[in-house]
Amino acid sequence: MKPKKGFWKLVGLLSALSLVFLSGCSKLAVLNPQGPVAKTQSDLIIWSMWMMLIVVVVVFAIFIFVLVKYREKPENMDYEPPEQEGNLKMEVIWTAFPIIILILLAVPTVKAIYSAEEVPAESKDKDPIVIHVTSANWKWIFSYPEQNIETVNYVNIPADTPVKFELTAQGPMNSFWVPELGGQKYSMNNMSMPLYLEADKPGSYMGRSANFSGEHFTQMQFEVQAQTDKDFKEWVSDVKGTAGKLTEKKYDQILSPGVVGRQTYNGTHLKWIDHAKDVYIPGKELERGTGHDHSKMKEDEKTSNEEMENMDHSNHE
Repeated sequence: MKPKKGFWKLVGLLSALSLVFLSGCSKLAVLNPQGPVAKTQSDLIIWSMWMMLIVVVVVFAIFIFVLVKYREKPENMDYEPPEQEGNLKMEVIWTAFPIIILILLAVPTVKAIYSAEEVPAESKDKDPIVIHVTSANWKWIFSYPEQNIETVNYVNIPADTPVKFELTAQGPMNSFWVPELGGQKYSMNNMSMPLYLEADKPGSYMGRSANFSGEHFTQMQFEVQAQTDKDFKEWVSDVKGTAGKLTEKKYDQILSPGVVGRQTYNGTHLKWIDHAKDVYIPGKELERGTGHDHSKMKEDEKTSNEEMENMDHSNHE
């Protein structure tokens, strides 16, 4: 029948257009993975898109089929559909189909979430390099505790080696994101948020802020430079030999709200302040250990209760 022929042509056109749209996504950074973490997440995105495409094609196919088959025409003017109390077969289909789709989406999603919280499976035999990341208005500060150096608005890492970023913030919450290496994760004051990333090969990968944090948050961009192990060690040695020493006074200047360029220092601020644990207000006395310590609040509450119990109520009698 002609309607059926036209119907299948339309379905084919929709499928072709969907493939064209999907192919256009290949230019997106999140779909151009350059590391195992990003590859896992990219595969999950593509898998989810295919699942959604199947749903869209099936729904539109049924919709168009019904429109064509049961459209108003002379031979259908007196048609009255028979009364039905139910159709067990159809009810099972439209109940089971969404459940299957949800399972197909949920299982790989849960696996990807848990895998992102540890060293990539491909690099289990390698010790990760640890880099502390502090977001501030409006710059990114990278501290290398093992190498005892610090950079601002750029970070060098060895390629083919897992990196554990310890994210925190001095000021408003932000979001650390390197699209080609992995998904974003929030940086928050008085908290440490671990993020594992890895670059497959040497190269330059741009990172950015993915969370509004004030006037210049769009300028909170940084470069991740993946190097060979030899080049990375040479860079660390060069920084130690040529970069200026990081002092508390200089660090106060870095934390002042504003946009700055790339900077490199010998030493790290971790010697006197850990933003994941301490409250730091430039120019004021440091309040240490307030990040997750609720004991002081409990002691104050206990003291307050004792004072209330011992209060003289004679004036109210």
